[in-house]
Amino acid sequence: MLVDAQRHGVQKIQDILRKISVAILGGGRGARLYPLTKERAKPAVPVAGKYRLIDIPLSNCIHSGLDRISILTQFNSDSLHRHITQTYRFDMFSKGFVQVLAAQQSMTNVDWYQGTADAVRQTFGRLVRPWVEHLLILSGDHLYLMDYQEMLATHILCGADVTVSVLPVPRERSVDFGIVQIDSDARVVDFFEKPSDEKLLDELEVPDRVFLERGVDPKGRHHIGSMGVYLFTKEALQGALDNEQRTDFGKHVFPNVLKKFRVIAHFFDGYWEDIGTVRTFYEANLDLTAQIPKFNFYDPNRPVFTHARNLPAAKVNGAGLRSCLVCEGAIITDASVEDSIIGLRSMIYPNVQISRSIIMGADFYQEEGGDHGSGVPPLGIGPGSVIRGAIIDKNARIGANVRLTNDQGLKHLDRDNIYIREGIIVVPKGAVIPSGTVF
Repeated sequence: MLVDAQRHGVQKIQDILRKISVAILGGGRGARLYPLTKERAKPAVPVAGKYRLIDIPLSNCIHSGLDRISILTQFNSDSLHRHITQTYRFDMFSKGFVQVLAAQQSMTNVDWYQGTADAVRQTFGRLVRPWVEHLLILSGDHLYLMDYQEMLATHILCGADVTVSVLPVPRERSVDFGIVQIDSDARVVDFFEKPSDEKLLDELEVPDRVFLERGVDPKGRHHIGSMGVYLFTKEALQGALDNEQRTDFGKHVFPNVLKKFRVIAHFFDGYWEDIGTVRTFYEANLDLTAQIPKFNFYDPNRPVFTHARNLPAAKVNGAGLRSCLVCEGAIITDASVEDSIIGLRSMIYPNVQISRSIIMGADFYQEEGGDHGSGVPPLGIGPGSVIRGAIIDKNARIGANVRLTNDQGLKHLDRDNIYIREGIIVVPKGAVIPSGTVF
């Protein structure tokens, strides 16, 4: 009987999977990630040398059996759209698709998306087709591996109208999360966006058993944080979006649905990071160079998908490498590289020193003799240069004997070709740094 019940439960999950539409929120202007978002949407920002941020939720969806996916964006969506169309092509006999839904004018609405909830509201008719019974809403800038079928099982077994995925959060990081309160049945009864009041944080603490009863090791973490992953029934979502003044999911819609619908918390125990700022982007990427990184790109059972490129293997000519990721097509010659990521088609010339930096590489190889005599440095990091604590975006040209180390310890700076965010030097896409520059 138990086997029959389990089989019935699995079949029910599979039936419901065919009736789920996925919406990935592409974010707004991405101001906190600027200048990495100067010419691209936030989900299109490169990560780990060869992927894009959007590849993470898309890969999670594909592994979870979800293949009807829409990405909602409106800023700098060209490169994102190109990446999607070049990468995610399903079998011609499949009903699956990945599409970008950019903001557009219609007979009933002439405005841009005013927030995450407004983006879903404006595209509701395209997201919720007649066959749709549930909508999974994800963010396009989170780094994590998750099986959404487990969340769906919680949603169905608990009879939820809305299910939100949560994880244990240490007190010091509560200010970065929306913190939820639950009852004994894991029903969400209250929500506080990024609380900082010490008395309130005391009240929101939960004992270890709350996590242990749900198979999660709290590891000294005593607050329940929202991951920004929501599963709605069609009716609940329609009801949640009935007020056009509520434009943001985290701030407006989610707190309101607690009063009207049955909202259940699904507990997740794994690595999760919001890549929302230059600092979090930098630290999450550099962690990938550790011997045992927190995020696993090497899981053979759950690979992260991205655009397949016909590039030669990375080539290393007498260089010293330590704790690095070196991507396809890179050429490193007589250089020293440690605790860094060397992206696709990166050209690292002799006597270069790179440490704790992200070199994103290039979209193309420079033709032999290109720019000769123009005074413009070639693509890549020029000979004798020192790069420390920096992010060098794609197609940048760093001249010879350049020193980018921020020895002055500046926290914030805006210049044409050099920015500093939270102490990290950022050279934007396509920038030229003349030979001999010291910064």
